[in-house]
Amino acid sequence: MKILAIDDQQLILMSLQKRLQELGYQVQIASNGVSAKAVFDEFEPDLVLVDINMPQISGLELVQYFRNTKNSEVPIMVLSGNTDEETILKGYDLGISDYMKKPVSLNEVAARVKNLIGVPEQSGVSHKNDTNQMLQEYVVGVVIPCYNEEERLLSDEFQSFVKQNLGYHLCFVNDGSTDNTLAVLNKLKEGHEDHISVYDCPQNGGKAEAVRLGTLHLAQDPQLDYIGYLDADLSTDFKDFDDLVQTIRKSDYKIVSGSRMARMGADINKESARAIISKTINFLIRSILRMPFNDTQCGAKIMDKEIATLVFGKPFLTRWLFDVEIFKRISNAYGRQQAIAIICEQPLKRWIHADGSKLSFKDSAKIIFQLAQIAFHYRLKKNKDRKTKLVKTPKNVINNTSVSPTS
Repeated sequence: MKILAIDDQQLILMSLQKRLQELGYQVQIASNGVSAKAVFDEFEPDLVLVDINMPQISGLELVQYFRNTKNSEVPIMVLSGNTDEETILKGYDLGISDYMKKPVSLNEVAARVKNLIGVPEQSGVSHKNDTNQMLQEYVVGVVIPCYNEEERLLSDEFQSFVKQNLGYHLCFVNDGSTDNTLAVLNKLKEGHEDHISVYDCPQNGGKAEAVRLGTLHLAQDPQLDYIGYLDADLSTDFKDFDDLVQTIRKSDYKIVSGSRMARMGADINKESARAIISKTINFLIRSILRMPFNDTQCGAKIMDKEIATLVFGKPFLTRWLFDVEIFKRISNAYGRQQAIAIICEQPLKRWIHADGSKLSFKDSAKIIFQLAQIAFHYRLKKNKDRKTKLVKTPKNVINNTSVSPTS
C-alpha cells in the first residue's frame, strides 16, 4: 500500500514518513505542491496525506487538482493546523476523506490511515505505547549553548523531548569546550539527527556569541516558524518553554521571555547569593536603561524568526548581557513603545538553580560598567540613525506635509 505525504515542514514530514514505513506502508514525500503533482503521477498512491497552509500551492488547491484535473478517487486525508471551519467544510466539499487537526498523535494518524486503506500485508512495528508522540502545527528551533557541560547534560531528557514533540529541532552549540562536551553532544544526537544537531565553535566566545551563531545557523532553515534559546542545565524545563511557544503562537508578540518571578504556585529556586546579584542587576537595568521588565536575564526566550535575524545579525558588546542588547536593538529598530508592545514577559512555573554556572562573581562585578557601555553605545547608534534619516528626508517635508520655501 502506497502513501503520498505532502507538507512544507520537513520535520513533520520525515516523522510521518518514518512511522508509516515502520507500519509497512510504502511512503513518498513532497514538500510543495509542484513536486507533489509529479510524485502523484509517478507513484500512483493509494492514499494522499496533505497539509493545508503551504506556499505557492495550498493543500485545498492540490485536492481540487487531484479530484477535478486528474479525476482521481484516491482517498485524501488532510493533516493541518488550520482549524477554520469554513476551510474544513470546503475541504469536504472538494472530496477529502478525513480532516485531522494538529497537534495530533502519530498513533491517531496511523489508526485513521488503517481505517481508510487497511493494514499492509506485511505489517510492521507496533507503537501502542508511544501515545505522546505529537505532530505540532508549528516548527521550533531551540539553541542550547554549551561550554564544558560534560557533567551536566541531561541527555535522556533532551532525547525524550524530541521523540515526543516532533515539531522541535534542538541545536546544541559547543562553545569551544575544553572537556568532553563535543563528544557527549555527538553521542546525544545519534539516532535523532532530524531533530538534534551540533554546531561546533572551535574557540570559546561566550554565551552571547554561542547563542548568536546558533540562531543564525537555524535561521537558514526555511521550515522554522520560531527560534528560541534555552540553558543546557534545563533550569527552565521543557514544559515551561513550550508554554512560551504557545503564547507567541496565539498572540501578536514577537518575543516571549521567561521570567523567574517568585509567586504563589511557582517553584522558583535560586541560590541565595545569586538571587541577590540577580535582583541588583535587574534594578540597575531598569534604572539605567529604563526597561519595564522584572527579569531580562532568564535563559529561556522564544521569538519570531524575523526578529531573530534582526537582533542576532551582528556580534554583541558583552558576553552575558546580550538579552539587554536584544531589547535595545528592537527598541532602536521599532521605537521604544512599539518594542515594549511586542515583547512579553511570562512568569515561569518552575526554575531551579543548577550548580556549575559559568557566570562568576568577578563577571558580576563588571555588570555596572557593561550596562553603561550598552546604554552609551545604543543611544549613540540611535542618534546616528536619526541623523542619517534626517539627512535623507527633504528639508521641506515636515510630518509628511509639503512646506513651500517661503513659508
